[in-house]
Amino acid sequence: MSEITLARDSNQALGLGRYAVAFLSGSLGEPADAVLDRTALYFTDSVVCGLSALALRTNAPMVLRAEALASACDDGVPPLASNVRVAPEKAILATCAAVREWDANGTNFGCDPARGNTAGEFGHNDFYAVPVAAAGLTGGDGAMALRGMVCLDEIRGRLAEVFALKDHAIDHVVHGAIASAAVYGAMLGATPAQIESAIGLFTAHHVPWRAIRAGYQLSDSKGASAAISTEAAIVGMQRAIRGFVGPADVFRNPEALWRRFQPTTGDSPFDLSLATGGDDFAVMGMHFKLGLYEHQSAGALQALLALLQAHPALLSGPAAIQSIRILAYEPALGIIGDPAKRDPRTRQSADHSMVYIVATALRKAQSLAAYAGPDALGTGDEGWTGIMLGPDDYLQAALHDETTRSLMAKIAFEHGGPDYDAGYPDGIPTSMIITDADGREHDSGLVLHPAGHARSTTADLWGLLSAKFRMLGEGAMADPQPIIDRCRAVGSLGADDLRTLWNIELTWSDDPYD
Repeated sequence: MSEITLARDSNQALGLGRYAVAFLSGSLGEPADAVLDRTALYFTDSVVCGLSALALRTNAPMVLRAEALASACDDGVPPLASNVRVAPEKAILATCAAVREWDANGTNFGCDPARGNTAGEFGHNDFYAVPVAAAGLTGGDGAMALRGMVCLDEIRGRLAEVFALKDHAIDHVVHGAIASAAVYGAMLGATPAQIESAIGLFTAHHVPWRAIRAGYQLSDSKGASAAISTEAAIVGMQRAIRGFVGPADVFRNPEALWRRFQPTTGDSPFDLSLATGGDDFAVMGMHFKLGLYEHQSAGALQALLALLQAHPALLSGPAAIQSIRILAYEPALGIIGDPAKRDPRTRQSADHSMVYIVATALRKAQSLAAYAGPDALGTGDEGWTGIMLGPDDYLQAALHDETTRSLMAKIAFEHGGPDYDAGYPDGIPTSMIITDADGREHDSGLVLHPAGHARSTTADLWGLLSAKFRMLGEGAMADPQPIIDRCRAVGSLGADDLRTLWNIELTWSDDPYD
C-alpha cells in the first residue's frame, strides 16, 4: 500500500496542496495501469453522458453553455462539443453541467473497509473537465490530463470515505470542488500555499446545502450542483494564484463546516490517507451506472431482472403482477423513497423515484417480451439491455404513461431494517418480492453488489457499458465510436489531440428536451 497520510493534527488543506503538486509532478509514485484504465473508462462514460445531454438540448446544460460561449476569449479553452475558446471556469461549468445532467455517470459511496473509513458520502465522476481544461491551458498532453483525473478522484473519493456531508445537509459536491481546486492549481503551477487559500475560499464562501435535492419536485439545480460549485472553486484558485489569501488551515478552523458539524478540541475530525502509487486508488472502488437512474436503485433493478428472467410469466403484462415489495437500506429510502417521489412530474424527480424507476424498467421489459417473446431478457447480463433506462424514459409522455403509473401503484418500498443498513455502504442491499396474479410470491433474495458495482465479480462490465454508450451516443451523433475510442485512449493523446478533443459534431435535436 503506497500512500501518505495527512494527520488530523496537521494543516490538511496545505497538505492537499503539497500532495497535488507532488503527485502531478510524478515525484510521489505511479498509478498502476489498472487505475489509469479504469479512470479513462469513467472519463469515457462521463463524456458520452454529456454529449447526449447536449444533443438533446436539456435545459441547464444549454443555459450554461450559452453563458460559457458568451465569455469567448483568445486565451481560454473550449467547452464540451465546441471549438470556441472561452474563459476556463466557464468551459468547466458548461462541461460539468452536461456530464452530470442525466445523473448517469460514475458514483462512489465513500466506503473503504480496509482502512475502516466508511463515512458513506456520495460523489460522482463529474469533474474531469478540470484537468482537461488545465492541460489545455498549459500545453499538457493526455497523460497529464489523465493523471489529473486520477488525482482529483483520489482526493474527492478519500474525503467521501472520512466525512459524510449529507449527515449535515451539505451537498456532496463540496468534496469534488475541493479536489478540483487542488488539481487545477497544481496543474497551473500554483504553490501548495495558494492551493490552501483556494480551498479555504471555497469552504468559507461557497458551501452548498442539500436544499437543491429536497422538495416536492426537483429542479435544474440538482444536476448542475457540481458544475456551479466547481466554477466557484476554480475562480477561487485563480484569485489565489493572483495573490488573494483565503482562510488558512480550514479543516481545523473551528467555524468551518468540518469542526462546526463534528466538534473536536482542535484537530480535524479525520485523518486523510491518499494513494501515491500502485493500484489502491479510490477510483477502483467507484461504480458505474447502467443507464439513467439514481444509483441507490441499482440493487432493485438487478433484483427485478433476476426475477423476470427466472419467472418469464411475469413478463406477460401488468395483469400478471399483483404487487411488488422492495426492501432496502437507509439512506436509499430517504432519497428515492420520499413520498413526494411517488408522483414525479419532472425528470429530476423521476430519476430519484424508486417506484418510477422500477415500474418503467418493468414496463420496458414487458413491452420487449410482447414483441420478442418471453425469453427476450435472456439468462444473464444481456438482460440489462432490455431494462436499460435512457432519455426517452423521462420525457413528459413517459412520466405520465398509464401503464407505468398503474405499475407504480402496485409497488411498496420499505426499510429493510438493521440487517440491510449493515450492508451499506459496502454494497447496495436490496431485495424484491413480486406477488403474481395467482398470489404466488417470488423472492429475489438479497442483492448486495449489482452489475456496475465495483465489487461485482460476475458482470460483463465492458459489454454492458458498450450498450450504454451506444444507446446514448447514437442519439447524439452519427457515429459515436470515434469519440468513445479517443476518450478510452486519452492517456496516449498528444497535446494537439487533447486540445481538439472537444471539437465534436453533434446531431442536435430540433426541439429542447422536455
